[in-house]
Amino acid sequence: MAFQTGLSGLDAASRSLDVIGNNIANANTTGMKSSRAEFADVVASAIGTGGGNNAGLGVAVDTVSQLFTQGNIAITGNNLDVAVNGAGFFQLQMPDGTTSYTRAGNFKMDNQGNIVTNARAKVMGYPTTTAGVATSTTPAPLTLPTGAPIAAQATTAITAEFNLNASAPIAATVVPPTPRSTYGTALTAYDSQGVALPVSLYFTKVAPAAPGTDQWAVYDSLAPAAVPVGNLVFDATGKLTSGNPVALTLTPAAPSIVPAFPVTVDVSKATQYGAAFGVTNLTQDGYPPGSFTGMTISNNGVITANYSNGQTQAAGMLALADFRNVQGLAPIGGNNWVETFASGQPLLGQPTQGKFGSTQAGALEDSNVDLTAELVNMMTAQRAYQANAQTIKTQDQIMQTLVNLR
Repeated sequence: MAFQTGLSGLDAASRSLDVIGNNIANANTTGMKSSRAEFADVVASAIGTGGGNNAGLGVAVDTVSQLFTQGNIAITGNNLDVAVNGAGFFQLQMPDGTTSYTRAGNFKMDNQGNIVTNARAKVMGYPTTTAGVATSTTPAPLTLPTGAPIAAQATTAITAEFNLNASAPIAATVVPPTPRSTYGTALTAYDSQGVALPVSLYFTKVAPAAPGTDQWAVYDSLAPAAVPVGNLVFDATGKLTSGNPVALTLTPAAPSIVPAFPVTVDVSKATQYGAAFGVTNLTQDGYPPGSFTGMTISNNGVITANYSNGQTQAAGMLALADFRNVQGLAPIGGNNWVETFASGQPLLGQPTQGKFGSTQAGALEDSNVDLTAELVNMMTAQRAYQANAQTIKTQDQIMQTLVNLR
């Protein structure tokens, strides 16, 4: 019996060394979760026996458990590297169509624009609006818009913030009259095809329509026959009292087939103070078509695509999965796990919502293997192996003594 007990100890120590060796080998594996061998004693029993009279038969490896503790977050600077800080696994669609889960976020982009792993598994996520709001609760493979450029958007609104000099005389009362171009600004707008259209705004002080006010005529052209497109009225404190918004009509030049279209100019923050004319803000909401140039991922998993026209649009959201019993997940290699009956079915959700952790772009989760502790465990397992070998040796010496009796 002592031989069998010693052999069970040797086998258990060997299994423990296998687990420790695997941990040490994967100390630098992204998203790796360490394991440990857990042992249980083996006892001989018989019907009717009780108390502590049962003889021990040695030891057995009860299970090899996984330790799903958080690994360190290492900054890489690569936009497609993503770490989960907290609970959750990335969901993957394997090349054979099956589903697996991983903590390794060292993703790549294939020639179709799909976000994939090194094993060509597709990363799953939720479709979103361009503002980043999920439109479905069913994950689908994430694809970046690397193909056709995004469509142009025609300008519909312009915002202008400026100050008009309160000391300026009425233009027609001076000799020569103040040129219309004295107070003006310009910007570029876009038609529905993304063709740039220059827009100019000129301000000329005119006789007030009511006492105690100042009035400025707004023009969009320097042509002598041009008529005002609006009139701005200011009170004695320099605040705008009427004239907002200013309505413009933009007409694309030939050979464009785009018809003339209206644009409103928000001048609600215009002032008339005793300071030089100056424009502090001038923006418009149109843009030309743009090609995909890059992407970023926020801490709530939203993937934002960047375009050559300066626009950004959400292109999807990473999906996370968690399990009632993560210890029940079965490792299949390649930093991946699959669900089992013991793990339960996955609970899907969005990063930062509920119990799910946040995503950190430009970073990876390191292995949670404590190399120092593993080296100490290795020495302990080695000593246990030697001790069990010694019990076999001692038993052999006892047997030899019995055999040699005369």
